[in-house]
Amino acid sequence: MLESMMRMWQVVIGLFFCGLGCCLAAEGDGAKFAYKAPVIGPGLFSDELGMMDKEREEYALNIANYVGNRIAESKGSAESLTQGRRLIALSLHLSPRNRKAVVMNYQLEKGILPQIVDGDYSAEVLARLLLTRGQLLLKQANEQDQLLGRCFVEVAAEMDPRNEDSVYASELLRLDNKKISWQLLTDVKIEGLTEEEKPNKKP
Repeated sequence: MLESMMRMWQVVIGLFFCGLGCCLAAEGDGAKFAYKAPVIGPGLFSDELGMMDKEREEYALNIANYVGNRIAESKGSAESLTQGRRLIALSLHLSPRNRKAVVMNYQLEKGILPQIVDGDYSAEVLARLLLTRGQLLLKQANEQDQLLGRCFVEVAAEMDPRNEDSVYASELLRLDNKKISWQLLTDVKIEGLTEEEKPNKKP
């Protein structure tokens, strides 16, 4: 009988520690982090942008996928969240109703860590695509094309700092005083609205 009781206590203790471990893991996974949703307003890019809607949607999706994977891999580090806020803003300006960007923006604000997904492109390939597209946009006279081109070139260098072409193009923008002020994208000032009335404001 004593042996049976000892076995029973071993089972009880084992279940207790197993449950405790699961609770701690769940608490760690659900731990909130500091993310402030960008204020997008009506969007910076109109129909005058030199991009078709489908292309805008694809770039918005792939940039959002990159953001989610980077934040997930770094366990929500401050650096990844800072970059993520800028890039989510860029995705939403490109395509305000992009499913991936809208959902991720909401979940990050709630402190939910994204799941790693298999995107269409690796970070290195996406960076090259952004660089090429950004350089084409910079050749256009339209102000919106110029702005997006500078965004794409800077982001390309961030995504793949080993790519000398991306880094060089981004540094030339810096030397020419054409670096992006990302607050233009992340903290859009909406005249006539109070802080509480602004879009993307938490209830």
